[in-house]
Amino acid sequence: MSIRLTGMNSGLDTDAMVQDLVNAYDKKKETYKGQQKRLSWKQDAWKELNTKVKNFVTKSLSNMRFSSAYTKKTTEVSNASIASVVSSDGAVNGKQTLKVTGLAQSGYLTGSELKTTDDKKVTEGTKLSALGYDSEGVVTLTKGNGKTINIDVNGDMTVGQFVSTVKAAGLNANFDANNGRMYISAKDTGEANDFSFGGDADALNALGLTGGTSHKENGTNASIVLNGVTYTNNTNTFSINGLTITAKELTQGDSFVSLTTSTDYDAVYDSIKSFIKEYSSLVNEMDKLYNADSAESYKMLTTEEKEAMSEDEVEEWENKIKAGLLRRDESISSITSTLRNSMLQTYNVDGTTYSLSSFGINTLSYFLAADNEKNAYHIDGDPDDPDTSGEPDKLRAAIASNPETVMKFFQGLANDMYQKASKLSTSNNYRSYGNYYEDKKLKNEYDEWTKKITDYEAYVAKVEDKYYKQFTAMEKAMGTIQSQQNYITQMMGM
Repeated sequence: MSIRLTGMNSGLDTDAMVQDLVNAYDKKKETYKGQQKRLSWKQDAWKELNTKVKNFVTKSLSNMRFSSAYTKKTTEVSNASIASVVSSDGAVNGKQTLKVTGLAQSGYLTGSELKTTDDKKVTEGTKLSALGYDSEGVVTLTKGNGKTINIDVNGDMTVGQFVSTVKAAGLNANFDANNGRMYISAKDTGEANDFSFGGDADALNALGLTGGTSHKENGTNASIVLNGVTYTNNTNTFSINGLTITAKELTQGDSFVSLTTSTDYDAVYDSIKSFIKEYSSLVNEMDKLYNADSAESYKMLTTEEKEAMSEDEVEEWENKIKAGLLRRDESISSITSTLRNSMLQTYNVDGTTYSLSSFGINTLSYFLAADNEKNAYHIDGDPDDPDTSGEPDKLRAAIASNPETVMKFFQGLANDMYQKASKLSTSNNYRSYGNYYEDKKLKNEYDEWTKKITDYEAYVAKVEDKYYKQFTAMEKAMGTIQSQQNYITQMMGM
């Protein structure tokens, strides 16, 4: 950096003068940064919209391509206190008989009340010697699967230590000091998870695990009889041929409950309704963004302009800009056109041509639909839609009378829309794979602004240096002139 002589000879505030000259360039740089920020807002707007489009295509739309969306099943139980049933899509329609002949339970041991030899209160810190056991031995814990665990016991072992050892062996165990008893249970139901204690009889007696008022409930399996066939399980839940049956109470004597499985028409209707709702919501949003008011008259605010406005005014101004960022965006136009065209097409099912209107699904008339909602679809008879709730419910009637036709139609529509929409997210020079907008292009534009700003900052630095050099040269020249004037004055004796 060159030496800067700032007003030594001229008396001028050259620093202030240079900064005033450079500030004019800084305003242009701030304009560049404003344009880059505007672009970053556009990137953010597209990222948010892109996520919604992607979720619609890969989740909602994709699910509608498969028969599982239209083969929902439900099972009625004649006595819900006996069992509950959840049906999978693969469950077979029809009536079945069920008897619950056994319920699964966990093995449970309630110990006798523990007493010390001197009638003191027993706590977890009480030693076995105080309970009358003052030797060494082994207590065996045998689980239902045949595994045996040996527990070394002696007079110095405390009640709490024994409980902790039992817990470490995989059981639930607790000592209740108020009642002076141990409570031990298996962590899971069923015979395979049951347990028993054996070994040193004196230690077992001192710990209250045998004799006295101790009580043991064995772990048991659940058993049911479905259509004459017996099934057992270590839990009360059985998975049989598409049905998940949870036994709750025993059936008495020769009684049984009926399980009636049928197609859940309400669930099928709700699947289609959810798809129509998600489609309409997405298209409405894209239409709103595409048809937004122009924000061209709203320039990016400079720092000076923001300082002259309130926070609310700045926010309102910037929101106007953000609202119009995707106005007339070609990618939005491409997406909406693709989705709308699939919804407008007809599809052949077993020799008959159907459209959405065949099932009472239509857009509202142009004059009834609100702005940016003219491409949304409504289901006739939908109780949640005030515009069409009074119309005959053709969709529900079609599902009940000919569910196969409904399934094939919507599968065809979903497949067509999915394939076409997926092509819009393939990779090219401007777009990354899986995105529905030109993210690469926007990133390149952002990077170009970064370079433009960096280059301009370097240019301004050179301009600033040039001004300082000019003022430095002026100061040097004035210094030379002053020296010459002083010399002449001295020569003339003045």
